[in-house]
Amino acid sequence: MKHLKALNKYFWKYRIRLGIGVMFVFLSNYFNVLSPQVTGFIIDFVQRALHLPGYQPKKIAPGYSVLVDKFIHRVEGISEVGKVVAICGITILFLALLRGFFLFLMRQTIIVMSRHIEYDQKNEIYRHYQKLDTAFYKIHNTGDLMNRIAEDVSRVRMFTGPSIMYLANLVAVISLSVFFMLKRDAELTLYVLAPLPILAITIYFVNNTINKKSERIQASLSDLTTNAQESYSGIRVIKSYVQEKAMLGFFTKNSEEYKKNAIGLAKVEAIYFPSITLLIGLSTLLTIMIGGLYYIYGNRNMGIDTIVEFVMYINMLTFPVSAIGLTASMIQRAAASQKRINEFLQTEPTIQNNFSPVAVTLKGNIFFEDVNFTYPHTGIWALRNFNLQIRKGEKVAIVGRTGSGKSTIAQLLLRMYDVTGGKIELDGNDIRNIELKMLREQISYVPQDVFLFSDTVENNIRFGVQQAEKSVVEIAAAKASVIKEITSFPRQYDTMIGERGVTLSGGQKQRISIARALIKNPNLIIFDDCLSAVDAKTEKEIIGNLNEYLQDKTAIIITHRIFSLFNFDKIVVLEEGAIVEQGTHQQLLDQNGYYAGLYARQQEFEESQ
Repeated sequence: MKHLKALNKYFWKYRIRLGIGVMFVFLSNYFNVLSPQVTGFIIDFVQRALHLPGYQPKKIAPGYSVLVDKFIHRVEGISEVGKVVAICGITILFLALLRGFFLFLMRQTIIVMSRHIEYDQKNEIYRHYQKLDTAFYKIHNTGDLMNRIAEDVSRVRMFTGPSIMYLANLVAVISLSVFFMLKRDAELTLYVLAPLPILAITIYFVNNTINKKSERIQASLSDLTTNAQESYSGIRVIKSYVQEKAMLGFFTKNSEEYKKNAIGLAKVEAIYFPSITLLIGLSTLLTIMIGGLYYIYGNRNMGIDTIVEFVMYINMLTFPVSAIGLTASMIQRAAASQKRINEFLQTEPTIQNNFSPVAVTLKGNIFFEDVNFTYPHTGIWALRNFNLQIRKGEKVAIVGRTGSGKSTIAQLLLRMYDVTGGKIELDGNDIRNIELKMLREQISYVPQDVFLFSDTVENNIRFGVQQAEKSVVEIAAAKASVIKEITSFPRQYDTMIGERGVTLSGGQKQRISIARALIKNPNLIIFDDCLSAVDAKTEKEIIGNLNEYLQDKTAIIITHRIFSLFNFDKIVVLEEGAIVEQGTHQQLLDQNGYYAGLYARQQEFEESQ
């Protein structure tokens, strides 16, 4: 239950709606408990008016509600028995209609409130997901993230809506019924309610079992969702390697685990709910038996009307008390789900603004000073004593083998990670002191692993500049040499791109990603191996466009290939996270080292094509 304290802020936010809803719960149940009293009166009235055999006049007036007392005072003056019965019947019907009306209002307040809380909570989780850093997403899979924002929030909603409603209804029914039962006959009430302590003990022990099983169910559901999500995303790889049967085996294994846990919980509940019904039935039996004995022996002013009232009260208690199990189950499941939600909500991003971040307009001066970096999730030492200075407007190529630390430089400049040693300065400011949103807004980045959204081509290009005019989008597409392909599409810029750009070729995806970066028109732009999927002719065209576009901008081009047509101010060669060569294209060729060998092999390959 302690995990559900996180929801108190929502209950406070919707306190008026919640308070009104609870009031409607009380009113609906108040009019409900008046029906047994009217029924008891009419039974006693008919027996008395018709002088039926066995009727014994009451020595003490029954303890009815104020409204029922006023009603009785009005109808007792009527001499016709049939008319009194008809009036009482209409009154009971009217009470039922009033109860139904307030039940409607109760659901309109409490259940609608739960939907508002569900909306707010999903937004809160989504906002927090966006704040979490790259390291978090390296160790948590998408299926688990989706399960917590969907399935877990849905189970929490069952607590903020139905559980609260049932709980309020339970308290109202029991308090009102027991109050009027005690007022009518205290001793009989104690006998009738004797099974309830057994019920409370049962609920206590069973709820612990339900809670543990609920946690296991949610964990296995996350595994199942992850398995399915990965299979859908990688369906082309699965089919190409003919691994449908193997993947089905994995899914079946996870599904079997989920089924096992779910059936285990269902078995507990299958025993739980009939047990509660049995205890309620026992209370009804005690009412009839003990009340009947009192009536037969003429004890305690007992009449048939009292027995009927008590039976009706017990029947009223049947659903609320039987709902204790359902409510307890929902609360325990919600607590298990909220615990999982809290785990993420209480995770603080390691990358965040300092207490007083600096607002800086970047010009493009970059300085790496003795930078060391180790990836937190793998322990891989990516950069070692890395020193590099890039001045405003310079074009720098970073070359090296796979795993040499090239992409790490881009990640550090975007502050997806913080350095573990040394520092990075932008225009003389430590990157950790710059306001994070402003930093990323002023840097364009073309990632190695291109990601496009399931949206139109136009919206994908202007993703970073939502208000960009159509003409600006077209200029960016032209500079990225993708405008011909776009205009050849049936719907051109309104063409919908499939999930992750699945409907486009690798080269088209890369060029749309380049256009997305160019449209921001920043002073600092980073290209991370962004031309690997384009042909030689398109590559030359893009490089020609970039030469013109990047004239007054600082550009870092990370690549494992050499662009001889691009006039770099500096080329940096990395090996195992350290700079092994540095200089211009001609200077590195003259050194006849790693760069010269790479260039020679590339030239031989191109000549052989």
